[in-house]
Amino acid sequence: MKSLLLSAYNHLEIADLPAPQPGAGEVLVRVEACGICGSDVHGYDGSSGRRIPPIVMGHEAAGVVAAVGPEVQGFTKGDRVTFDSTVYCGTCAYCTRGEINLCENRQVIGVSCGDYRRHGAFAEYVALPQRILYHLPDQLSFAEAAMLEAASVALHAVHLSETRDRGTALVIGAGMIGLLTLQAARAAGCKPVFIADVDQTRLNLAGQIGAGEVLHLSGAALVAEVRKLTHGRGVDLAYEAVGRDETVTAAIDCTRKGGTVTLIGNIAPEVKLPLQKVVTRQIRLQGSCASAGEYPQAIELIASGKIKVQPLITAVAPLEEGPRWFERLHAGEPNLMKVILTPGGAGAVRA
Repeated sequence: MKSLLLSAYNHLEIADLPAPQPGAGEVLVRVEACGICGSDVHGYDGSSGRRIPPIVMGHEAAGVVAAVGPEVQGFTKGDRVTFDSTVYCGTCAYCTRGEINLCENRQVIGVSCGDYRRHGAFAEYVALPQRILYHLPDQLSFAEAAMLEAASVALHAVHLSETRDRGTALVIGAGMIGLLTLQAARAAGCKPVFIADVDQTRLNLAGQIGAGEVLHLSGAALVAEVRKLTHGRGVDLAYEAVGRDETVTAAIDCTRKGGTVTLIGNIAPEVKLPLQKVVTRQIRLQGSCASAGEYPQAIELIASGKIKVQPLITAVAPLEEGPRWFERLHAGEPNLMKVILTPGGAGAVRA
């Protein structure tokens, strides 16, 4: 089968690999669309340590059931499906509590590290446990469905925030996850939802999809403006979608006493924490990892248009153009958001 193989760091090639065969409880999916995640770009150059070559990356995908293995129920050949990026065991203490993202035996599709290697969906076919699959409604395109993994991450962050009164919210970082978190927070009842970034182009996009206020500010200037917009109080909820010292500190400073800061971004492995502010203002810090059962809601919200993903898709391109798109994304070319590759060969480049 045709695959986009990371054969060495900073080198992707179209390779002919054996097609996987579905085992007991597994489904073989013909991949129709797979998005390039930021984690794939960091894996491309080896900086994450989570894409050790050789590996077929890709975990944001959707397609059609090509075959089913023994003991599979609920899925038949021809079904349109998407799937979770996390392969969870379903039997450990975390899984039995519904915390599948914290599974003791967790693997991620398209990841290779010191513990495991699991080829992903930048290929014509991928075999997956049926427990991580979800049916797709007919009105949802495969390109839109490739956005479900990121949308579920955003929804998980909002669910974890657990506030009785949703109130005002601030998202720091207008990247893919930040823009989806903005929409997830609005869908959950937060109003208004502000978003801040240092990139005006991304903020323009945020305005198009419903931000209450776009703030082209950072640091002390951002804190001052948020205080002004909230009459000196601060927001009820802050979603930090960057993961750096300065943005974590700003999120804390922008949050009211007794409010919640949910940490989604994790660019830096460590950050400094303004401990006295957190303690004396009784601010709750909540980490958020991946998703845990939010796929059905993500499907409903995108299908209904309550979460808009089409404006976030920069390009749809054939798998063969994957190496060039990875180079552009790795170089930090401006105005690129989500690039989706189509192993079937269909797809018109839009940027």
